[in-house]
Amino acid sequence: MKPYYLTTPIYYASGEPHIGHAYTTILTDTLARYGRQTGTDVTFLTGTDEHGQKMKEAAADKKTSPKELADKMAEGFKKAWIDLDISFDRFIRTTDQAHVDLVQDILIRLWENKEIYSDIYSGWYCIHEERYWTSREVGGQQLCPDCKRPVEYVEETNYFFRMGKYQERLLSHINKNPNWIIPKTRRNEVLGFLNKPLEDLSISRPKKRLDWGITLPFDESHVCYVWVDALFSYVTGSSFPSESTKGPEYNCWPADLQVVGKDILTTHSVYWPTLLMASNLPLPKKILAHGWWLSEDAKMSKSMGNVIDPLQLKEQFGTDAVRWYLLRDMPTGSDATFTKERFNTRYEELANVLGNLASRTISMIAKYKLGVLPSKTETDLKEELKETLHKFKQHMEELQVHSALDVAMDLARKANAYIDQKEPWALARDTAQVQSLDTTLATLHRILTLLTILLFPVMPEKMSELARRLGLSTVPTLNNFDVILSERSKVEEGSPLFPKDIL
Repeated sequence: MKPYYLTTPIYYASGEPHIGHAYTTILTDTLARYGRQTGTDVTFLTGTDEHGQKMKEAAADKKTSPKELADKMAEGFKKAWIDLDISFDRFIRTTDQAHVDLVQDILIRLWENKEIYSDIYSGWYCIHEERYWTSREVGGQQLCPDCKRPVEYVEETNYFFRMGKYQERLLSHINKNPNWIIPKTRRNEVLGFLNKPLEDLSISRPKKRLDWGITLPFDESHVCYVWVDALFSYVTGSSFPSESTKGPEYNCWPADLQVVGKDILTTHSVYWPTLLMASNLPLPKKILAHGWWLSEDAKMSKSMGNVIDPLQLKEQFGTDAVRWYLLRDMPTGSDATFTKERFNTRYEELANVLGNLASRTISMIAKYKLGVLPSKTETDLKEELKETLHKFKQHMEELQVHSALDVAMDLARKANAYIDQKEPWALARDTAQVQSLDTTLATLHRILTLLTILLFPVMPEKMSELARRLGLSTVPTLNNFDVILSERSKVEEGSPLFPKDIL
């Protein structure tokens, strides 16, 4: 069986990673880790998009070559993802020779099948977004609809992909598969886009204007349009065999899930599937388009000077606190506004609810039971645990990560209320209440063990530490929960998991 294959976008390598990149990658990583927690074989791809005019201009500004800049930036993205505890399986670069081979193989196939033709392109081009736009889209001020920068008028001989040929087939696919694009609002946007005639797509630039890209195999005077090049990196990253190298015996294409920001939804839900259709390759099974991180109601962007560096936040609060905030505060698919006050609120939630529960439980087990609970003890709140697990799984399967985290935190709140109700300190003073004390502490231990499982995908470092303090050999999975729990050893007290003095 092929692995469950999920991808982030292939990030453009002309700028440093920012909070938007971090959110997409952490969200995808959390879904990948959750899949592994359920026993699924997962392959998780991320990487960098390294061709195009913007890369060439950025390299010129830095007085270096595009390849040298690409090498430096790719390492920067890798390091950022390692620092944010991203568990990617493969990091694809569009300058990799295997990728160049695959793109050229597909382009020659499309050319031979007459899916590509030569014609004059005249219209507007945004260097920053590497996008072609119509006069209607750029308006009277001739600004890019995405980044609001001035566009340039281009008239040149290009090669075009017969994208319009696949409009009805794509519409049929979307209508027959209502959950192919989620959330529903994004699906409706794509359907609205497809209500108008779909034009053919310019897929090349003449080398006299731009020579930093993959050469067209049927015309060495042109390079491939950067978006076409980048989109096929998902296929390269799946170890899909090329015609020239033959490759491995199997691959994990199609992607089971592709996670993108809403600003690149059109390229991933229109350009990409039509290119795949023409190439006789299967479409990705699902596309999740998330919202933007805003600052004072404006999209964060480098050009506006309002981006947040996730690595700076990590230095103060730790990796897991950053991961928690980003996934907890943005409803999956919607926009969210970053503020320091909201960040502090979410951190206090970790400290006052989860951290407090862990500290109280472990200290009471250490104090009243010398750190060791009886191996077989009845527990309370069985229905609450069962309901939490059911709701958590349901939300994760629906890719509503923020709702799943809310369910987990609600269980922690119920556990804190359970402590106040049972008053273990009072039970410990009454020798007739030994069994009741054991039940109370075992219940709390079991709840915390379940929380390590549920929260590990978003906070792997802290949940691994909590599992160790609970006397567990590792963070259990949903498949070996009772086995790991039955092998627990002595609990270990320690400093707060989420210290408040850093606020």
